[in-house]
Amino acid sequence: MRFLPSSLALAGVLCASVALAAVTPAARAPAPTYADLASLADGAPLAVRVKVKDQAVVPAERAPGLAAGHARLYIEAQTIALLAGSAALPESLRYLVDVPLDAKGKPPKLKKQEFVLFARPVAGRPGELQLVGPKAQLAHTSALEARLRPVLAAFLATDAPPRVTGVRDVLSSEGNLAGESETQVFLATASGEPAALTVVRRPGMAPRWGVSWSELVDQAAEAPQRDTPAWYRLACALPPTLPARVQVAEAPADRARAARDYRFVIEQLGPCVRNLG
Repeated sequence: MRFLPSSLALAGVLCASVALAAVTPAARAPAPTYADLASLADGAPLAVRVKVKDQAVVPAERAPGLAAGHARLYIEAQTIALLAGSAALPESLRYLVDVPLDAKGKPPKLKKQEFVLFARPVAGRPGELQLVGPKAQLAHTSALEARLRPVLAAFLATDAPPRVTGVRDVLSSEGNLAGESETQVFLATASGEPAALTVVRRPGMAPRWGVSWSELVDQAAEAPQRDTPAWYRLACALPPTLPARVQVAEAPADRARAARDYRFVIEQLGPCVRNLG
């Protein structure tokens, strides 16, 4: 592809507004985890499969913020499929991407390779995309697409749980029997929708916990299965320990019980593992 000066000028303008993806060679790139895919699916208006038609290196003086050992590429790509989103995309797309140089100091040749982009349209620039983050371009494989499609569908569903932003309030109380207690952890969400954790302990029984995504805090609420939107909302957003500032109970025993039950939930959720950083 031979870029005219105007095209390079456009690439220079886009550098200031387009989130760039740093491409790792597929042979060395670890497979994305569920949390990786969920973060991309949750944060991108568009997920689109493309095939690179051509590339050009953006001059270093027009690539502010370029990391050492990388090149910034201006890509022209063919739209293969819109995996998520409602925007009408043209057959030809353009975007920027930062790529690591090879051992010879050369950028990789991406022509004819297929990728999945997580992006948003650039306002007023039809056919141009803004990648949503530094890992927002993934090498396409049939296995990746098979994993990704249900993740995209789950986060686009009308009943998808809201984004959890932290812990709001906590209540913990003892029951009438020794060893009986209930702790309720009320969560803050980006949309203001209700969300709460409940931990119930009964004598001679294993502790049980669940999450409610409604105004009704139900003792029968169930714990989410791993690698689901509900699990992701909790495991990848909640702080590792209960913040002291949200404690509403004054009795030391109630505060200690609340902290213990919150720690139990975090342990049950397990770590939010990411391979893409």
